[in-house]
Amino acid sequence: MESINSDDTSESSKKDSQNLVNDSSKQIPVYQKIAYGFGDFGNGFMFDLGQSYLTKFWIDGVGIGAGVVGGIFAFTKIFDAFMDPIAGSVVDNRKHIGKRGKFRPFMMVSAIILGVLTVLTFTMPNNLTMTQKIIYAYAAYMIWGLTYSFTNDPYGSLASVMSRNSQDRSFMATTRQIGSVGAQFIAGVAFIPLTVMIGGSNQKKGYFFASLIFAIIGVLMFAICYFGTRENVHVNRKKSAQKEGFKDYFRVIFKNGPLGAIILMTLFTISAMNTNNQMMVFYAEYNLGNIGLQPLINAIMMGCSIVGVFMIPFLTKHFGQKKTAMCSFIIGAVANLLNFILPNNVVTFIILVTIGYTALAIPNGITWAMVSNAIDYGEWRSGTRKEGITYAAFNFSRKIAQSLAALVSSGVLALTGYVANAPQTASALQGIKAAMTLYPGVCLLLAAVVIGFLYKLDDKKFAQIADDLDHGRWEGGKISDN
Repeated sequence: MESINSDDTSESSKKDSQNLVNDSSKQIPVYQKIAYGFGDFGNGFMFDLGQSYLTKFWIDGVGIGAGVVGGIFAFTKIFDAFMDPIAGSVVDNRKHIGKRGKFRPFMMVSAIILGVLTVLTFTMPNNLTMTQKIIYAYAAYMIWGLTYSFTNDPYGSLASVMSRNSQDRSFMATTRQIGSVGAQFIAGVAFIPLTVMIGGSNQKKGYFFASLIFAIIGVLMFAICYFGTRENVHVNRKKSAQKEGFKDYFRVIFKNGPLGAIILMTLFTISAMNTNNQMMVFYAEYNLGNIGLQPLINAIMMGCSIVGVFMIPFLTKHFGQKKTAMCSFIIGAVANLLNFILPNNVVTFIILVTIGYTALAIPNGITWAMVSNAIDYGEWRSGTRKEGITYAAFNFSRKIAQSLAALVSSGVLALTGYVANAPQTASALQGIKAAMTLYPGVCLLLAAVVIGFLYKLDDKKFAQIADDLDHGRWEGGKISDN
């Protein structure tokens, strides 16, 4: 009897092995995982400029009112958010996929165009009326945002087809977040000094050439990602599938519980981070009385956050993605709220803002792995894989969060009486401080609640899903590629 059982087990294992489509137990080469992070490094050289410095460029460099600038950011980000389903659908609807893969070529071509548009957003033609300046700002940033979707959607989707191994995904989430924070670090430390060095008192000239340098570096970093990565996961794609539209977009959102939780969480985390980045230059110049402190504070804050991001694989391995994210949110919230309560002081501000930013960078890094897991969850639930449109749904929340950050930053400046290039009133200074510290603190508390109560895809559940997908199975049966 024991011999028969052994033979049966052996035969079953052999059959199971033959049905294996992918093997999530195997890891991809380290160089691919590192190369993947260079994509967000390049992304940050172009994206972070707009999030951190376009507000100041348009208000102080071009002379557009703070309230109008807030409207530009809010409208264009909402516009971009609704363009994401289009970008995701276009990516997913690609049928003729060559040897370079589905996502990599799309990403690289779009990145080159994005570099050109990044420079155009920091350009304002001479002799324009104020109305024409506003129209130019709207148009340039709307086109930039649409191109960003066609760059970032395939880049984000790429991770899910590079590997399904959980350690690989944690590693790629780490390299991606290191790339993102590394770009923030360089932009935060070098961009303003570079504009002053190049342009002197001519702010428009300084911003133009500094953005040109950053855009060139950004495209080169994307090239490293393109040449260094591969799409290793075999995916069953239905050749007869109909083209996707908005109905598929909303179906993806409402039928994928983990994705819905990530979307809601991201509204809080990204708006908190972007508000911090946008307000830092104002806080340093007016509340601390020295704009020269901005590069120093950013260097310390973002340098420490890079160290924190390196800890992601260790933390997630020992505590899991969910617990690590929750604890980080709570620590970040406490640090930001203390910064709001305490009086202005350079030393205490730097310590607390560094703790808060590092505590936010860690779960933001984990989010990338969560999104890849949500893509797999969606395939497991439906039997059909939709990387582009799933990632577009996630990106939608990032765009709305960026719009919220713009409304908070520019709105607070307008409502509290901010005057460009002039001493500020007590009301304006308090508004800057509240946007810089209180708003992120509240957002991180809400993010902790969302991830704690609504995100149900723990590590054990995902391991079961990955095993099913490795063997070509979804929740309802066998995945077909016809």
